[in-house]
Amino acid sequence: MKTYTEALSDILRGIHNLGNEQLPLEQAMYRVLSEDVYSEADMPPFNKAAVDGFACRRADLGGDLKVIETIAAGSVPQKSIGGGECARIMTGAMVPEGADTVLMLEHTMETAPETIRFIEKETTSNFVKRGEETKLGDVVLEKGTHLFAQHLAVLASQGKTNPLVSKRPVVAIMSTGDELVEPSVTPQQGQIRNSNSTQLIAQTINAHAVPKYHGIIADNLQATQHAISNAIAQSDIILISGGVSVGDFDMVPQALRSLGIEVVFQKVAIKPGKPTLFARKGNCSIFGLPGNPVSSFINFEIFVKPLIYALMGARQPQHEVLMPMGIDFYRNKADRMEYLPVNIDSEGAVRPVVYHGSAHIHALCFATAIMVIPKGKNTLSKGELVYVRPISS
Repeated sequence: MKTYTEALSDILRGIHNLGNEQLPLEQAMYRVLSEDVYSEADMPPFNKAAVDGFACRRADLGGDLKVIETIAAGSVPQKSIGGGECARIMTGAMVPEGADTVLMLEHTMETAPETIRFIEKETTSNFVKRGEETKLGDVVLEKGTHLFAQHLAVLASQGKTNPLVSKRPVVAIMSTGDELVEPSVTPQQGQIRNSNSTQLIAQTINAHAVPKYHGIIADNLQATQHAISNAIAQSDIILISGGVSVGDFDMVPQALRSLGIEVVFQKVAIKPGKPTLFARKGNCSIFGLPGNPVSSFINFEIFVKPLIYALMGARQPQHEVLMPMGIDFYRNKADRMEYLPVNIDSEGAVRPVVYHGSAHIHALCFATAIMVIPKGKNTLSKGELVYVRPISS
């Protein structure tokens, strides 16, 4: 049985490049940058006023200053600032030659027509120097950056209207079980609605990959073989919910092996999620996830999401952070690493939510994070630092 670290290492070993594509800037949100982006000029490209006021020489602040021109944002100063002179200037405008300070408008008074005097001590220059943000040729965004609104703004500032980004992995999603019906169907006696697929589709979207739903697979070998074969041809990742344990109707391991697909591992020493399977066929990674919804959710976050990020060439997010326990906590068995739904309270402390096991579908609705308890650890004391993994919102 694999440890979590061993299993994740197996999953991320030998991944392939999905290739790149150029997209219009307005379509690049949530995509992953495939190349470094360099500054095409000093930014800002000129000394820029940070406030509305008057550009002048600091050495002249003791007396009256004559206003020699007005400089609006977007215009070029026509005059240099000499002794006893200043220019009325707007936020974002180019600071004229000779000026080394911009007086805030509210720190001045008019003593005569087009003449002002400084009335309050100015402690800063109130302008952004040329190249203060970036210099020509600086890397402004690195390859592997996940693009969000702030990154798109940087791309726009550099004229990168069609950035090169990684293609997104296609994730096939299916659930096994004769007891399952689609969410739109009223269950008959002995049936339940297929909620895991809906959950996995949403998690896939949240990871910025492309979900493809392949439906419910009947609990027989032929149907399972057909569904897997069909999905392999169309997908980079396959997620199969259920059918991976050791019951008479758990067909996934047998179906994979009958198709000549290498099963890399079939059990992981974690709770929940021990009966987790991983297989690989060419460039397609196949996950057999437990049928219980909490197990399925957690295994996506700790195994599938890192693979999605790796396939896109994205930097792996910081998965776990240390936070203090808000209460004392005890668990009976400590034979496996355990993931528990928890809430982070208003004081930043960790508090386990009401949780009745991996079939408790509602528990995650009250959780903001997953707490990680190491193997061999039974007791957690109030104030003790524990690792938690925030749940993506």
